[in-house]
Amino acid sequence: MKILIIEDEFILASELCETLESEGYEVPFIADNGQEALDFFKDNNVDLVLCDININGDWDGIETVTRLIATKQVPVIYLTAFTDNETLERAKQTFPAAYIPKPYHITNLRMAIELAINNFAVKFQPNIKLLKDDKSELQQKEMFLQVNDDIFIKQNYQFVKFPLNEILYLEADNIYTNILTLHRKYAIRLPIGNVHERLPMKNLVRVHRSFVVNINRIDSFNDYEITIQGHKVPISRTYKDEFMKHFMFR
Repeated sequence: MKILIIEDEFILASELCETLESEGYEVPFIADNGQEALDFFKDNNVDLVLCDININGDWDGIETVTRLIATKQVPVIYLTAFTDNETLERAKQTFPAAYIPKPYHITNLRMAIELAINNFAVKFQPNIKLLKDDKSELQQKEMFLQVNDDIFIKQNYQFVKFPLNEILYLEADNIYTNILTLHRKYAIRLPIGNVHERLPMKNLVRVHRSFVVNINRIDSFNDYEITIQGHKVPISRTYKDEFMKHFMFR
């Protein structure tokens, strides 16, 4: 997840950046004024904005956020020492995901970021799909969020984003399903059938009781196995005919 920081106190901005990166987030840019933030925001993908209200330049943080969200929608969290009613009322006009007084606590910030992503996905994305298991216990622990062509997966108390087309295959692992992508593996506490059903990809095909593959990522296959990025995935007789239906014969 890419988080844009707008903060004019260098030491605080650096500490915040370090904290977020230790939590697994990416901070592609730190701006100390509104114009600099807007210029970066227009040309780069950002998943969330953390913004102070008292910043350098002609615009304060609220005016800056107003200009950012006029360009494209993004969840915003204010981190500020200003807690007066007038400032709060102005900030509410930009519909922030959270308003956190300084000094912040990492636990509160972590929860605010998670809720911001969840609520933003549901509220602002017309093609959003909440993908959950029906059991209430699993609903609290495991969730997918789809925003356009990206998927957010909850891992270790935070949502991690990757493009859907980077999925190589799914692998059943007892009560978990492993999602293998180009860059890493994610473990989800759901059966493979549930994960397959909830991932919005027509190119994900069941080839074995324990495996689902992305046919766009297949390098080669024979009667017994499929090769994807150096990984060997078995094909069972039960699913072979359905697998072959996805290919055009000439």
